[in-house]
Amino acid sequence: MRLPSGAGSTPLLMPPIDAHRRPHGPYTVAAALLGRLVPGALERSPDLVSAYDIEIRAAAPALRPLVPARRVTIDMDLPDEERILVPAPRRTLRLANGLAEFVARAVPEGSALLVHNAAQADPTDVELLEVMARRIPAAHLRIEVHDEGPAPADDRRSTTELWELVDHCVREGFLHAVAELGLRGMAMTEPGGRGWWRFAQRTATALGGLGRHEEAREIWERVRRSSQDPAMHAAAAYGTAMLDARHPDPARRDLGRARGWINQAIAISTLVPDRAFKLGFDRNGLALIELREGRLETALELVESAIELATRELGDSHPVHRMVLLANRAQLMAALGHAKEALEDYAAAIAIDPAFPDYYLDRGNLWFTLGRHPEALADYESAIALSPPLPEAYYNRAELRVALGEDEAALADFGHVMELDPGYLDAYINRAGLLAGLDRDAEAMADVRAGLAIAPGNPYLLAVLGQLETAAGRHEEAARALDAALAAAPALATAWAARGALRYERGDMAGAVADLTRAIELEPHPDLYANRAMALRAMGMD
Repeated sequence: MRLPSGAGSTPLLMPPIDAHRRPHGPYTVAAALLGRLVPGALERSPDLVSAYDIEIRAAAPALRPLVPARRVTIDMDLPDEERILVPAPRRTLRLANGLAEFVARAVPEGSALLVHNAAQADPTDVELLEVMARRIPAAHLRIEVHDEGPAPADDRRSTTELWELVDHCVREGFLHAVAELGLRGMAMTEPGGRGWWRFAQRTATALGGLGRHEEAREIWERVRRSSQDPAMHAAAAYGTAMLDARHPDPARRDLGRARGWINQAIAISTLVPDRAFKLGFDRNGLALIELREGRLETALELVESAIELATRELGDSHPVHRMVLLANRAQLMAALGHAKEALEDYAAAIAIDPAFPDYYLDRGNLWFTLGRHPEALADYESAIALSPPLPEAYYNRAELRVALGEDEAALADFGHVMELDPGYLDAYINRAGLLAGLDRDAEAMADVRAGLAIAPGNPYLLAVLGQLETAAGRHEEAARALDAALAAAPALATAWAARGALRYERGDMAGAVADLTRAIELEPHPDLYANRAMALRAMGMD
């Protein structure tokens, strides 16, 4: 990795940082940088440090005594067996954006940062350096990154020390490090033993989360070959099932094979200690498979059976498990049209852990679909307040603001989404459409071009492109864009409407009527009827 900058004669903020991941693990660069900035920031502006408590405590555990936790989720104090949530890989992007914002406000303007051994940096540091270089102007902080550097000392961690690092990485969602360090831990422990199992379970879960499904599957197979422990076999069966059921590419999901593995997990879980938790957990997994196969009622029955089991037998233990089940039931209730019950379940889930941001986001979406805009806004803003910078919450708030007619606020939110995540395609699509509707065609065209660079051939962007080319009088270019949009998405009403407008401009009234009629069939709207009436009048058919 090499970032385009150079310290030159700019004074260094601190001695050069060795980014090699081997001595210290994830966020080696971040921890060193925060160690330089946080103490001074605490003296000058403790509120600034408090605003980024999650990010600082995650990236620099040694600073935790100085930085009290302000946003605290319940799983921080739960025993190991009750912590079932594994943060998604995108959590590190949230952390990186929060850290970049803190650094931008805490670092003296006109400083430089020098980093060595970047080729050996953990992905968390690679991502952070890229985000800082993108979001902090070079005049404020110049970043010079070198791939090479001095060789680090040998890593001589003991198995207890290695486990503590792996456990920290699991809690924080540093999945690349979990996968790498977990394999080392497995090699240092006896296959089939309890210590080996702890490393194996975390490693396979991390690999699955990173999309390295075949490597994860191989770990679960090693578990089956190395152990006769029923709990290990139940967990391996569940883990294998989820690799098939949760594959991001629907074409590569094997729901039949997933059902076979989850049935095995359920069969074993009926016989093991802590049956109420493990059986409920596995039934929830089967509910996902039923959902993916379109059987929502059956999925709901499974989740309800897991909730009943937890209520009857778990008491106050496993609160995260109960929270997840309630939120899953809420999603199914909403999908089945039972909005009142869904809202009640979301409220119950949020009450278990009011500091967990994700379910505010989900409930906000439901409020939005119900037209309850103030409630939706409140939930989106709760998610924003409780989480490191969360692109999805800003995006959803932008959509809400569009619905409220708050165009400038919506544009600002879409822009912030792009700043946080330049690959967030829907933000380009929606901002381009909004800008085109405001006749800010040059800005809209810039978003269209940027979006097509991410997703060439995207039909939504091509539809906007066609509208813009039509407005500019470039009819041939507009026709090519709209024909391509409709070839990719024949049910896209906006593309039919845009091509109808283009054909009207070109004097093809019969073609305009045909296209506008198809747009009306797909998505009736008063403007479409008005436009078709104009074309019909031009044909002498009042």
